[in-house]
Amino acid sequence: MNIEEQVLYLMRGTEYGDEDLKKSMADELRQRLIEAEAEDRPLQVYCGYDPTRSDLHLGHTITMRKLRQFQELGHDVTFLIGTYTSLIGDPSDQNKLRPQLTPEQVEYNAHTYAQQAYKILDHDKTTIRYNAEWLSRLTFADLINLASNFTIQQFLARENFKLRWEKGDAVFLHETFYAIMQGYDAYSLRADVQVGGTDQLFNIVTAARKVMTFLGEKPNIAIIMGILPGTDGEVRMSKSLGNHIPILAPPDDMYGKVMSLPDKAMGNYFRLVTRFSAAEIENLEAGIEDGSLHPRDVKMKLAREIVEIFHDSQSAALAEENFVRVFQRRDLPEHMPEYSLESGQSVLDVLEASGMVKSRSEGRRLINQNGVRLDGEVLDDPNQPFPHSGVLQAGKRRFTKVH
Repeated sequence: MNIEEQVLYLMRGTEYGDEDLKKSMADELRQRLIEAEAEDRPLQVYCGYDPTRSDLHLGHTITMRKLRQFQELGHDVTFLIGTYTSLIGDPSDQNKLRPQLTPEQVEYNAHTYAQQAYKILDHDKTTIRYNAEWLSRLTFADLINLASNFTIQQFLARENFKLRWEKGDAVFLHETFYAIMQGYDAYSLRADVQVGGTDQLFNIVTAARKVMTFLGEKPNIAIIMGILPGTDGEVRMSKSLGNHIPILAPPDDMYGKVMSLPDKAMGNYFRLVTRFSAAEIENLEAGIEDGSLHPRDVKMKLAREIVEIFHDSQSAALAEENFVRVFQRRDLPEHMPEYSLESGQSVLDVLEASGMVKSRSEGRRLINQNGVRLDGEVLDDPNQPFPHSGVLQAGKRRFTKVH
């Protein structure tokens, strides 16, 4: 691609909420590409991911796919794991204080992130870094120096802080450090480009660019991506809200969760997660609009595409086959795990021991919601002895043959 084509490609799917800002970032990207070409060097591009949980979900992959595009064009990509920023927790998308993690939790989660990143990124072209490498070395004097670039008013003007302030909820001083620390990340990496979601506008456009300029570097260029809604189709995907789709989810579970999306969310998923071109997506949406395509069929195309991306085409085909058998024909999956019943086990014991639920509280909740069946019959008492051998179903998509 020539430089103009690169700019169009890399700005595709970006959201700034301000056309002037978007144009400014595109202009800066164009100029930086011209300079890099003249200097015969790649751009330095990064995105940071705080390991607040042990697994990544589809929402994380939006920025990862943009990083992959930079890789395809020959630029250097760093997948930055926020081993130090996660000790504070990013307040950008929170209307309350985010819990602080222990160093042990962060270390465990960081290890899993590094492996999951390669589901999207090119292993041989990706540099993994951890920001404790430089943030842990900052002195109190360094922090005072960096903080002198910001005012309290700038932080209180942020929507999430403003809401908490107006409600009388606490806004803790350490939460304001996060944007400064992220700005220092960009400086330490000498980043030409930083990729992030719309919730990162302040951290990238205001904080990082200000810190880099203050420390004598060219300010990084912000590539801001849209936020993927969760399976409820309303709020951003989040594990804490239970509306997420893990990228390590088994094919059947991933396919089923995509099929549970409300129709209105499909456009966002096609644009942010899939490999479909803009023209192909427009044709699908037009088909739904004029009635020539059924929304269910389009959603099945979406589900199959997503499973193919994170697994393979064979797994996607089998997941689709199982979904049709179970949910459209009301049949049982052809393959399911098996569990050998032990003497004296209750319904709740079997749910937990077979791995169908992650905890006893989840098992009780499913039973109370009439979400547990044995051979099609509802089991409504968690403590009753397990009745007999058969096919146990927990929720809509989990089946185990108990014998």
